[in-house]
Amino acid sequence: MFRTKRTGLVRRLWRSRAPVEGDGETDTRTHGSGGCCMGKSTKVAGKTSAGTEAELKALTHSILKKIKEKQLEGLLQAVESKGGARSPCLLLPSKVDTKLGQQSYSLPLLLYKVFRWPDLRHCSELKRLSCCESYGKINPELVCCNPHHMSRLCELESPPPPYSRYPMDFLKPPDSPDSGPSSTETEGTTYSAPVGLSDSQALQDSSDRSHWCVVAYWEEKTRVGRLYSVQEPSLDIFYDLPQGNGFCLGQLSSDNKSPLVQMVRTKIGYGIQLSREPDGVWVYNRSCYPIFIKSATLDNPDSRTLLVHKVFPGFSIKAFDFEKADSLQRPNDHEFTQQPRTGFTVQISFVKGWGQCYTRQFISSCPCWLEVIFNNR
Repeated sequence: MFRTKRTGLVRRLWRSRAPVEGDGETDTRTHGSGGCCMGKSTKVAGKTSAGTEAELKALTHSILKKIKEKQLEGLLQAVESKGGARSPCLLLPSKVDTKLGQQSYSLPLLLYKVFRWPDLRHCSELKRLSCCESYGKINPELVCCNPHHMSRLCELESPPPPYSRYPMDFLKPPDSPDSGPSSTETEGTTYSAPVGLSDSQALQDSSDRSHWCVVAYWEEKTRVGRLYSVQEPSLDIFYDLPQGNGFCLGQLSSDNKSPLVQMVRTKIGYGIQLSREPDGVWVYNRSCYPIFIKSATLDNPDSRTLLVHKVFPGFSIKAFDFEKADSLQRPNDHEFTQQPRTGFTVQISFVKGWGQCYTRQFISSCPCWLEVIFNNR
């Protein structure tokens, strides 16, 4: 019997499905083991709770065989590259329900579970990426079912782990636009401050309203490369991406020979996606390892300390809210009176965290990290 192209694509897709806990193939880097962005933890559904694997295979095959070959090719490209390659939307009917065992799933939810998140319970746990055709549409007849056009939402209701709370280490502004990196001392630690840059015209020029943020890449206390000005609505920041278009950290020339820095560089991989959306600025972790984020708009306005939020692979977090940042500038707040721009800055560390229960008390001790400075004009 001759195998059709469609059958071959369906078989390749099934072999590329997301591993389920207990099958010996689960990637713990993808699911994580808990943390402040995970919210209420849920155990990955085993085979018995969602029907047998044979039932799931039969159901998935029957669905995929009804999809056009070109759409199957796009889905396979997304699944096999784990989101690294640009893949088209997979537009399918949004109101078609499927039944697995005793439980019913919408068509999009089933495909998201099979190919990315076996523990997914409801589509409300997801956030659609801004690159998707279905982004911003309410109840469309056709909805994108490409699992790599989605991300998991970080839930911040749960109390964060105690290690993540630490005193604010704020940054002093440069004395003049042409001044070199300044330094600040926080609890006995001295390091170079990211906002004191020789090319700070990107931050100072009030006539330039085209960019909405600039990005600085740091390795420990040393800035690597120049500021990257962001004008497009979204930016990929990565070390190695199959079809990368954005800020490639792997192309920057660095003299840092630290084994830890070199190891973390290679783990940045697909990196992050930074996107400005109507409700704020979102960060999507595309890599295989956690990232750590500190932002004034993520925490209680009355708190005198900020939290470092751990964001697992595949998760998104609203890292910055422009309206909330404006309201944070209080007259009795030492940090904002000394440095108004601090409230418009987000710090992101790859792989390694910092805080009270880490050997790294400050982000300047992290191997590879970013300073995202927003244009508040």
